[in-house]
Amino acid sequence: MQHSRLGTIAAIATVGAILSGCASSDSTPSADETGDRTITVVYQMTSAFHQLDDLFQKVKPEFEAANPGVTVNLQPIESEDEYFTKLALMNGSADTAPDVIYEDTFQIRSDAAAGYLLPIDDYLADWDDWSQFYDAAKEAGLGDDGQTYGVSMGTDTRAIYYNKNIFAAAGLPTDWQPESWDDIIEAAEAIHAYDADLIPLNIYGSKSASEQASMQGLEMLLYGTKSTLYDTDSQKWVTGSTGMTDSLGFYQTLYENDLGTPLDLALDSTIGSRVSTELIPEGKLAMAIDGSWLPGGWIEGDNAWADWESTIGLAKMPTQNGEDPGYTSMSGGWTLAVGSQTDYPKTSFDFIAMALNQENSLKYDTENSQIAVRDDVATTDEYLDYNPTFSFFSDLVQYTHFRPATPDYSQISSALQQAAESVITGDATAEEAAQTYDDALTKIVGASHVEAGD
Repeated sequence: MQHSRLGTIAAIATVGAILSGCASSDSTPSADETGDRTITVVYQMTSAFHQLDDLFQKVKPEFEAANPGVTVNLQPIESEDEYFTKLALMNGSADTAPDVIYEDTFQIRSDAAAGYLLPIDDYLADWDDWSQFYDAAKEAGLGDDGQTYGVSMGTDTRAIYYNKNIFAAAGLPTDWQPESWDDIIEAAEAIHAYDADLIPLNIYGSKSASEQASMQGLEMLLYGTKSTLYDTDSQKWVTGSTGMTDSLGFYQTLYENDLGTPLDLALDSTIGSRVSTELIPEGKLAMAIDGSWLPGGWIEGDNAWADWESTIGLAKMPTQNGEDPGYTSMSGGWTLAVGSQTDYPKTSFDFIAMALNQENSLKYDTENSQIAVRDDVATTDEYLDYNPTFSFFSDLVQYTHFRPATPDYSQISSALQQAAESVITGDATAEEAAQTYDDALTKIVGASHVEAGD
């Protein structure tokens, strides 16, 4: 499962050419931010994703000790599917708006345009550690106006997890690497024939799975075709593409043949955490298209799984028919941002700086299986030796794609989720769902901002 360390460092350096980055600074407040004051930090936490809470629980007393008079109020939102909704509601009032926000990179531009985030370029200019972060990595926090609104915590890639024990029992190779979508379907069929009580493959495809359905689901398929979601050259969204119909057709094939996650689970708002904490470790799920962070929860913590390394195999996601470059992946990441309604912008920024210094970035990137974006983290033995999957997932950077960084992406993502769900529930065929998506897309962005695909 491990590749050479040199290959890992090279791959991580490649991330620096295309991803997002962050830094660290001292924690001394500016002269106008002294005395007693409280900053509120809002972030996501689930049973499977506790690493950020672990980090903040460490940073809170350290920051308060370094900043007399400051109280850090940690407010985790313990709901995966409701995080964005609750955050938007909090940002709607100055009384509830947070000072520090855990912000998905795809939300940066829309939230900055909505006035929820504070530009932080002046603070960035004073960060001593800024040079440790890959130059292009800093772009993930940019708004449409070119100002920086978020500081990246790392990035990720996606692939196929598979249970080697189940594969062996079903007569499949334990060093499996599919070369096309058909290979995945054939493996799922073999597993279903071996034991109909097993779930052959989980690929997110419901509105309750939110961005998981868009990014780890439909877009993992779409970017493995000859089609795309958004043409960066023409700056137009693509409609009528064969790739979209074929991608939705993959879901249709999966569910028409009982090869996907049963609907009672697939439509459950906790499906993401259940995949990583129950279905995979308990041997109920044979394959899962998911993100590089999963092993972080298996190495230590409440969901530690002693046998994960001997049980789990990893395979690159193939393109539809093995077209060049052969494989595909999706990358994203999260940032920490300063809320625009804060009374203490410098103190809030300094909290981010401490949370993402070298020591704390190393802690978070290892424990949460992040692809590091600080050079002084990515190249250390402690990082490289912590998780045997880091090499594999870092190597996927050469095949990866990114969600369109446009303010309207979140609305389009919802349309993608609706399209996928309509197929897995049997409410629409792939062709019908693709047409419904095209109609919704055109309504969102306007007819002048779409173009016909292949």
